[in-house]
Amino acid sequence: MRLATWNVAWFDALFDDAGALVRDDGWSKRWDVTRRDQADAIAHVLQTMNADAIMVIEAPDTSSRRSGAAALRNFADHYGLRQRAALIGFANDTRQEIALMFDPDCGRAVHRPLSDNAAPRFDRSLTVTLNGHDIDAVWSKPPLELVYTPRDGAALSLIGVHSKSKAAHGDTAAQRARVGVANRRKQLSQCLWLRRRVDQMLRDDPAARLVVLGDFNDGPGLDEYEVEFGQSGVEIVLGTQGDRMPLHDPHAQLALGSRNGARPATARFRPNDGPYLSALLDYIMVSPALRATQPVWRIWHPFDDPEVFADTSLREALLLASDHFPVTLDLMV
Repeated sequence: MRLATWNVAWFDALFDDAGALVRDDGWSKRWDVTRRDQADAIAHVLQTMNADAIMVIEAPDTSSRRSGAAALRNFADHYGLRQRAALIGFANDTRQEIALMFDPDCGRAVHRPLSDNAAPRFDRSLTVTLNGHDIDAVWSKPPLELVYTPRDGAALSLIGVHSKSKAAHGDTAAQRARVGVANRRKQLSQCLWLRRRVDQMLRDDPAARLVVLGDFNDGPGLDEYEVEFGQSGVEIVLGTQGDRMPLHDPHAQLALGSRNGARPATARFRPNDGPYLSALLDYIMVSPALRATQPVWRIWHPFDDPEVFADTSLREALLLASDHFPVTLDLMV
Protein backbone atom coordinates (compact mmCIF):
# COMPACT_ATOMS: atom_id res chain seq x y z
CA MET A 1 0.00 0.00 0.00
CA ARG A 2 1.06 3.60 -0.48
CA LEU A 3 0.70 6.39 2.07
CA ALA A 4 1.43 10.02 1.27
CA THR A 5 1.63 13.41 2.88
CA TRP A 6 1.29 16.64 0.93
CA ASN A 7 0.92 20.27 1.93
CA VAL A 8 -1.36 21.68 -0.78
CA ALA A 9 -0.90 25.44 -0.54
CA TRP A 10 -4.11 27.49 -0.40
CA PHE A 11 -6.30 24.46 -1.16
CA ASP A 12 -9.21 26.12 0.67
CA ALA A 13 -9.30 29.01 -1.84
CA LEU A 14 -10.44 26.64 -4.60
CA PHE A 15 -13.88 26.08 -3.01
CA ASP A 16 -16.94 28.16 -2.24
CA ASP A 17 -18.83 28.06 1.07
CA ALA A 18 -20.93 25.12 -0.15
CA GLY A 19 -17.78 23.09 -0.81
CA ALA A 20 -18.16 23.31 -4.59
CA LEU A 21 -14.97 23.46 -6.63
CA VAL A 22 -14.37 26.90 -8.17
CA ARG A 23 -12.55 25.92 -11.34
CA ASP A 24 -12.33 29.09 -13.40
CA ASP A 25 -9.76 31.45 -14.85
CA GLY A 26 -9.64 33.74 -11.82
CA TRP A 27 -6.43 33.94 -9.86
CA SER A 28 -5.79 31.39 -7.15
CA LYS A 29 -3.86 32.31 -4.00
CA ARG A 30 -0.78 30.86 -5.72
CA TRP A 31 1.21 33.57 -7.47
CA ASP A 32 0.39 33.81 -11.20
CA VAL A 33 -1.62 30.56 -11.15
CA THR A 34 -5.32 30.41 -12.01
CA ARG A 35 -7.78 28.40 -9.97
CA ARG A 36 -8.34 26.13 -12.97
CA ASP A 37 -4.63 25.47 -13.41
CA GLN A 38 -4.00 24.83 -9.73
CA ALA A 39 -6.98 22.49 -9.37
CA ASP A 40 -6.05 20.55 -12.51
CA ALA A 41 -2.44 20.33 -11.31
CA ILE A 42 -3.43 18.99 -7.88
CA ALA A 43 -5.62 16.35 -9.49
CA HIS A 44 -2.89 15.33 -11.93
CA VAL A 45 -0.40 14.85 -9.09
CA LEU A 46 -2.88 12.84 -7.02
CA GLN A 47 -3.76 10.62 -9.97
CA THR A 48 -0.12 10.00 -10.86
CA MET A 49 1.01 9.45 -7.27
CA ASN A 50 -1.84 6.94 -6.84
CA ALA A 51 -1.67 6.67 -3.05
CA ASP A 52 -4.20 4.66 -1.10
CA ALA A 53 -4.35 7.40 1.55
CA ILE A 54 -3.02 10.97 1.58
CA MET A 55 -2.54 13.13 4.67
CA VAL A 56 -3.47 16.51 3.23
CA ILE A 57 -1.93 19.49 5.01
CA GLU A 58 -3.68 22.84 4.44
CA ALA A 59 -6.87 20.99 3.54
CA PRO A 60 -10.03 23.06 2.95
CA ASP A 61 -11.62 24.86 5.88
CA THR A 62 -14.13 23.31 8.26
CA SER A 63 -16.31 25.75 10.21
CA SER A 64 -19.94 26.51 10.92
CA ARG A 65 -20.34 27.49 7.26
CA ARG A 66 -17.92 25.18 5.47
CA SER A 67 -17.06 21.48 5.37
CA GLY A 68 -13.53 20.58 4.37
CA ALA A 69 -14.41 16.90 4.05
CA ALA A 70 -17.28 17.71 1.68
CA ALA A 71 -14.99 19.93 -0.38
CA LEU A 72 -12.44 17.12 -0.73
CA ARG A 73 -15.14 14.64 -1.70
CA ASN A 74 -16.43 17.07 -4.32
CA PHE A 75 -12.90 17.53 -5.63
CA ALA A 76 -12.42 13.76 -5.94
CA ASP A 77 -15.80 13.38 -7.63
CA HIS A 78 -15.06 16.12 -10.18
CA TYR A 79 -11.77 14.54 -11.24
CA GLY A 80 -12.74 10.90 -10.79
CA LEU A 81 -10.14 10.28 -8.09
CA ARG A 82 -10.26 6.98 -6.26
CA GLN A 83 -9.38 8.77 -2.99
CA ARG A 84 -13.02 9.82 -2.67
CA ALA A 85 -13.42 9.54 1.11
CA ALA A 86 -12.21 12.21 3.52
CA LEU A 87 -11.77 12.49 7.28
CA ILE A 88 -11.02 15.59 9.37
CA GLY A 89 -10.42 15.48 13.13
CA PHE A 90 -10.47 18.59 15.30
CA ALA A 91 -11.32 21.60 13.14
CA ASN A 92 -9.32 24.79 13.66
CA ASP A 93 -9.62 28.53 13.01
CA THR A 94 -6.81 28.88 10.45
CA ARG A 95 -8.66 27.73 7.30
CA GLN A 96 -5.93 25.10 7.00
CA GLU A 97 -7.22 21.73 8.17
CA ILE A 98 -5.45 18.40 8.39
CA ALA A 99 -7.39 15.75 6.49
CA LEU A 100 -7.02 12.21 5.25
CA MET A 101 -8.18 11.52 1.70
CA PHE A 102 -8.40 7.79 1.05
CA ASP A 103 -9.79 5.12 -1.23
CA PRO A 104 -12.65 3.46 0.70
CA ASP A 105 -12.24 0.33 -1.42
CA CYS A 106 -8.70 -0.12 -0.06
CA GLY A 107 -9.16 0.74 3.60
CA ARG A 108 -11.12 2.58 6.26
CA ALA A 109 -10.17 5.36 8.68
CA VAL A 110 -11.50 6.30 12.12
CA HIS A 111 -10.62 9.42 14.13
CA ARG A 112 -9.07 8.25 17.41
CA PRO A 113 -7.70 11.03 19.63
CA LEU A 114 -5.68 9.72 22.57
CA SER A 115 -4.96 11.31 25.94
CA ASP A 116 -2.99 10.68 29.11
CA ASN A 117 -1.59 12.80 31.93
CA ALA A 118 1.69 13.49 30.12
CA ALA A 119 0.08 14.15 26.75
CA PRO A 120 -3.56 15.28 26.69
CA ARG A 121 -5.67 15.49 23.56
CA PHE A 122 -4.19 17.80 20.97
CA ASP A 123 -7.18 20.16 21.03
CA ARG A 124 -6.30 21.10 24.61
CA SER A 125 -3.22 22.73 26.17
CA LEU A 126 -0.12 21.49 27.96
CA THR A 127 2.59 23.19 30.00
CA VAL A 128 6.08 22.01 29.04
CA THR A 129 9.48 23.12 30.29
CA LEU A 130 11.95 24.23 27.64
CA ASN A 131 15.42 25.47 28.58
CA GLY A 132 14.17 26.35 32.03
CA HIS A 133 11.09 28.20 30.76
CA ASP A 134 7.53 26.96 31.28
CA ILE A 135 5.69 27.17 27.95
CA ASP A 136 1.93 26.82 27.56
CA ALA A 137 1.83 24.66 24.46
CA VAL A 138 -1.18 24.82 22.16
CA TRP A 139 -1.83 23.62 18.63
CA SER A 140 -3.47 26.09 16.26
CA LYS A 141 -3.85 23.04 13.99
CA PRO A 142 -4.35 20.02 16.28
CA PRO A 143 -2.71 16.87 14.89
CA LEU A 144 -5.06 14.34 13.33
CA GLU A 145 -4.87 11.01 15.18
CA LEU A 146 -6.57 8.13 13.45
CA VAL A 147 -6.55 4.41 12.85
CA TYR A 148 -6.28 3.39 9.22
CA THR A 149 -7.06 -0.24 8.44
CA PRO A 150 -6.09 -1.52 4.98
CA ARG A 151 -8.54 -3.92 3.40
CA ASP A 152 -6.01 -6.77 3.42
CA GLY A 153 -3.66 -5.78 6.23
CA ALA A 154 -3.13 -4.88 9.87
CA ALA A 155 -4.23 -1.52 11.23
CA LEU A 156 -1.90 1.49 11.29
CA SER A 157 -1.93 4.38 13.76
CA LEU A 158 -1.45 7.65 11.88
CA ILE A 159 -0.74 11.10 13.29
CA GLY A 160 -1.01 13.94 10.78
CA VAL A 161 0.99 17.02 11.77
CA HIS A 162 1.22 20.69 10.79
CA SER A 163 3.42 22.34 13.38
CA LYS A 164 4.02 26.02 14.08
CA SER A 165 5.79 28.06 11.42
CA LYS A 166 9.04 29.59 12.66
CA ALA A 167 8.89 32.50 10.21
CA ALA A 168 9.96 35.72 11.91
CA HIS A 169 8.52 39.14 11.12
CA GLY A 170 8.99 42.68 12.36
CA ASP A 171 10.27 46.09 11.32
CA THR A 172 13.68 45.75 12.94
CA ALA A 173 16.25 43.00 13.36
CA ALA A 174 15.61 43.01 17.11
CA GLN A 175 11.86 42.54 16.60
CA ARG A 176 12.43 39.73 14.12
CA ALA A 177 14.82 38.04 16.55
CA ARG A 178 12.26 38.19 19.38
CA VAL A 179 9.51 36.80 17.17
CA GLY A 180 11.86 34.12 15.86
CA VAL A 181 12.72 32.93 19.37
CA ALA A 182 9.05 32.99 20.44
CA ASN A 183 7.95 31.01 17.39
CA ARG A 184 10.76 28.51 17.87
CA ARG A 185 9.68 27.97 21.48
CA LYS A 186 6.09 27.38 20.37
CA GLN A 187 7.18 24.95 17.68
CA LEU A 188 9.49 23.01 20.00
CA SER A 189 6.82 22.84 22.71
CA GLN A 190 4.45 21.28 20.19
CA CYS A 191 7.09 18.74 19.20
CA LEU A 192 7.76 17.84 22.85
CA TRP A 193 4.03 17.22 23.28
CA LEU A 194 3.90 15.13 20.11
CA ARG A 195 6.90 13.07 21.23
CA ARG A 196 5.13 12.37 24.52
CA ARG A 197 2.27 10.88 22.51
CA VAL A 198 4.75 8.74 20.56
CA ASP A 199 6.34 7.59 23.83
CA GLN A 200 2.90 6.74 25.21
CA MET A 201 2.00 4.62 22.19
CA LEU A 202 5.33 2.80 22.00
CA ARG A 203 5.36 2.22 25.75
CA ASP A 204 1.90 0.68 25.60
CA ASP A 205 2.83 -1.41 22.55
CA PRO A 206 6.50 -1.60 21.47
CA ALA A 207 5.33 -3.30 18.26
CA ALA A 208 2.93 -0.47 17.40
CA ARG A 209 2.52 0.21 13.68
CA LEU A 210 2.83 3.98 13.97
CA VAL A 211 3.29 6.61 11.26
CA VAL A 212 3.79 10.32 12.05
CA LEU A 213 3.57 12.39 8.89
CA GLY A 214 3.07 15.94 7.71
CA ASP A 215 4.64 19.40 7.55
CA PHE A 216 6.87 20.10 10.55
CA ASN A 217 8.02 23.53 9.33
CA ASP A 218 11.40 22.42 10.62
CA GLY A 219 14.41 20.24 10.06
CA PRO A 220 17.96 19.66 11.26
CA GLY A 221 20.21 22.65 10.65
CA LEU A 222 17.55 24.95 9.23
CA ASP A 223 18.17 27.94 11.50
CA GLU A 224 20.49 29.43 14.09
CA TYR A 225 18.09 28.82 16.97
CA GLU A 226 19.08 25.16 17.16
CA VAL A 227 22.30 26.30 18.83
CA GLU A 228 20.25 27.97 21.57
CA PHE A 229 17.73 25.16 22.00
CA GLY A 230 20.02 22.19 21.38
CA GLN A 231 18.07 20.35 18.70
CA SER A 232 15.37 20.77 16.10
CA GLY A 233 11.73 19.86 16.59
CA VAL A 234 12.14 17.06 14.07
CA GLU A 235 14.91 15.52 16.18
CA ILE A 236 12.67 15.72 19.25
CA VAL A 237 9.87 13.81 17.53
CA LEU A 238 12.28 11.29 16.02
CA GLY A 239 13.64 10.62 19.52
CA THR A 240 17.31 10.92 18.58
CA GLN A 241 18.45 11.63 22.15
CA GLY A 242 18.18 9.54 25.29
CA ASP A 243 16.88 5.99 25.51
CA ARG A 244 13.60 6.53 23.67
CA MET A 245 12.43 4.15 20.95
CA PRO A 246 13.31 6.15 17.84
CA LEU A 247 11.14 6.85 14.84
CA HIS A 248 12.79 6.70 11.42
CA ASP A 249 12.70 8.85 8.31
CA PRO A 250 15.63 8.36 5.91
CA HIS A 251 15.47 11.92 4.59
CA ALA A 252 15.74 13.30 8.12
CA GLN A 253 18.66 10.97 8.76
CA LEU A 254 20.43 12.26 5.65
CA ALA A 255 19.93 15.83 6.84
CA LEU A 256 21.25 14.96 10.29
CA GLY A 257 24.33 13.40 8.73
CA SER A 258 25.09 16.28 6.36
CA ARG A 259 24.14 19.53 8.09
CA ASN A 260 26.49 21.51 5.87
CA GLY A 261 26.20 19.47 2.70
CA ALA A 262 23.59 18.42 0.17
CA ARG A 263 20.29 17.29 1.62
CA PRO A 264 16.84 16.30 0.37
CA ALA A 265 14.15 18.97 -0.02
CA THR A 266 10.35 18.85 0.04
CA ALA A 267 9.57 22.55 -0.42
CA ARG A 268 10.64 25.35 -2.75
CA PHE A 269 9.94 29.00 -1.95
CA ARG A 270 10.71 32.34 -3.54
CA PRO A 271 10.72 34.99 -0.80
CA ASN A 272 10.32 38.64 -1.80
CA ASP A 273 11.06 38.08 -5.50
CA GLY A 274 14.51 36.76 -4.61
CA PRO A 275 16.05 33.44 -5.63
CA TYR A 276 14.27 30.18 -4.90
CA LEU A 277 15.09 28.50 -1.59
CA SER A 278 14.66 24.80 -0.88
CA ALA A 279 14.02 23.13 2.48
CA LEU A 280 13.24 19.75 3.98
CA LEU A 281 10.00 20.37 5.91
CA ASP A 282 7.77 17.35 5.24
CA TYR A 283 8.36 13.92 6.71
CA ILE A 284 6.95 10.42 7.10
CA MET A 285 8.33 8.92 10.33
CA VAL A 286 7.73 5.28 11.19
CA SER A 287 8.02 3.17 14.32
CA PRO A 288 10.61 0.38 14.66
CA ALA A 289 8.04 -2.30 13.80
CA LEU A 290 7.24 -0.63 10.48
CA ARG A 291 10.86 0.18 9.72
CA ALA A 292 11.62 -3.54 10.00
CA THR A 293 9.29 -4.21 7.04
CA GLN A 294 11.68 -2.21 4.80
CA PRO A 295 9.27 0.41 3.45
CA VAL A 296 10.28 2.67 0.58
CA TRP A 297 10.20 6.48 0.86
CA ARG A 298 10.04 8.92 -2.04
CA ILE A 299 9.97 12.70 -2.38
CA TRP A 300 8.13 13.69 -5.55
CA HIS A 301 10.45 16.58 -6.28
CA PRO A 302 10.14 18.07 -9.79
CA PHE A 303 13.89 18.50 -10.20
CA ASP A 304 15.57 16.07 -7.79
CA ASP A 305 13.65 12.92 -8.75
CA PRO A 306 14.86 11.82 -12.22
CA GLU A 307 11.60 10.08 -13.19
CA VAL A 308 9.51 13.07 -12.15
CA PHE A 309 11.83 15.48 -13.95
CA ALA A 310 11.53 13.41 -17.14
CA ASP A 311 7.72 13.57 -16.98
CA THR A 312 7.06 17.11 -18.21
CA SER A 313 3.35 17.18 -17.36
CA LEU A 314 3.94 15.89 -13.83
CA ARG A 315 6.87 18.22 -13.26
CA GLU A 316 4.83 21.24 -14.30
CA ALA A 317 1.82 20.10 -12.26
CA LEU A 318 3.93 19.85 -9.11
CA LEU A 319 5.22 23.39 -9.63
CA LEU A 320 1.72 24.77 -10.22
CA ALA A 321 -0.05 22.89 -7.43
CA SER A 322 1.93 23.92 -4.35
CA ASP A 323 5.24 25.12 -2.95
CA HIS A 324 5.56 21.77 -1.15
CA PHE A 325 6.05 18.41 -2.85
CA PRO A 326 4.47 15.10 -1.79
CA VAL A 327 6.28 12.43 0.18
CA THR A 328 5.16 8.82 -0.18
CA LEU A 329 5.74 5.62 1.77
CA ASP A 330 5.26 2.21 0.18
CA LEU A 331 4.49 -0.48 2.76
CA MET A 332 3.91 -4.20 2.73
CA VAL A 333 0.76 -4.56 4.82
